[in-house]
Amino acid sequence: MIYADYNGSAPLLPVVREYLKKRMDSEIYANPNAIHSLGQKVSHGIEKCREVISQIVGCYPDQLYFNSGSSEGVSHIIFSILEYAPKTKNVVITSPLEHVVIPKALSFYQDRRNYKIEKVEIDSQGVIQIESLEKLLKLHSASLALVTIMAVNNETGVIQPYAKMAELCQKYGVDFFCDTTQLIGKGEFNFNDSGIDYAICSGHKVGALTGTGFLIAKEPTKLKPHIFGSSQEKGLRGGTQNYIGIETLAVALSDFNENKNRLKELGQAREKFEAEMKQAFPEVVIVGENVSRLAGTTLISYPGIHGQAVQIELESHDIFVTTSAACSDNQPETSAVLKAMGVHDDVGRGVIRISLSYTQSEKDYLKLELALKAAYSKLKKIKSF
Repeated sequence: MIYADYNGSAPLLPVVREYLKKRMDSEIYANPNAIHSLGQKVSHGIEKCREVISQIVGCYPDQLYFNSGSSEGVSHIIFSILEYAPKTKNVVITSPLEHVVIPKALSFYQDRRNYKIEKVEIDSQGVIQIESLEKLLKLHSASLALVTIMAVNNETGVIQPYAKMAELCQKYGVDFFCDTTQLIGKGEFNFNDSGIDYAICSGHKVGALTGTGFLIAKEPTKLKPHIFGSSQEKGLRGGTQNYIGIETLAVALSDFNENKNRLKELGQAREKFEAEMKQAFPEVVIVGENVSRLAGTTLISYPGIHGQAVQIELESHDIFVTTSAACSDNQPETSAVLKAMGVHDDVGRGVIRISLSYTQSEKDYLKLELALKAAYSKLKKIKSF
């Protein structure tokens, strides 16, 4: 089997599986907020994880807050800023590339508090146009509440110029929330060096347990509690911490940190795979081909062949991919992200997303290549549209 949907959700890393086997034999189970010795052992473990993860992602421990994952992180950050911003600060700048959670959150506050939502322009490769961002920042300089633009697109794998965006946001005095869900644990990232104000991570994207994650805030005092409870996470996120999930986060990110040198090899294998596919099928389109992408992400299309048909063919070979984003995999149409990039429907309806991990190798790409060539050779005889 080849699992090639790491941008959707990563399976538990082998080191995490082994950790959990040993952890289940442990007798350290208690509420980390209890004052008895077992509770304090669990609490100490959480703080140790916070220190380990903070060092890996380049922030201070008191800037990092554990939660259930990126959707909660988005909700917490946007609530903290847009619910409490002065009415004169009524403009939010975003992009047409964002994961669906961002526009949904912004739409809620647009209705609730009459925010004006502005979108930056992108080019045909799916890259944010810095000039467009600066134009909007200058135009709305007196009214800016927030800029929220992702670091890496979940569909295309295209890496955005987030450090340049952060620099511009600092220049115009507005907070920059950068969705780093597809970057942390998949590529190089240092929070404090990046200049961004808020970042997020989901455990299931990096090989840790589902239902755990964290947000990072440059200035935590700007965060407001949105889940009420006791004093957990310094009073900013109520509810008993998912301490075993948190532990797996530290294990998973430590493994990535120790093995991230393998990303170069993975990127080279991806480039070779893409070149072989284009040589065999010159009609093939690789979205974002000419710009910087995650090492293991390819969004590929044979115009006229439905992506779902390709997906089914690959699954018959025990290879698992998605069409664009996993959360919209059942919608056989061009995604909103690809439409914003100007991708035509004959290409957009045909895309499949291949996303591999640093734990995989050129051998996986060779198997993918053979299976995908067979699928295209079969399906091009009976084009869907």
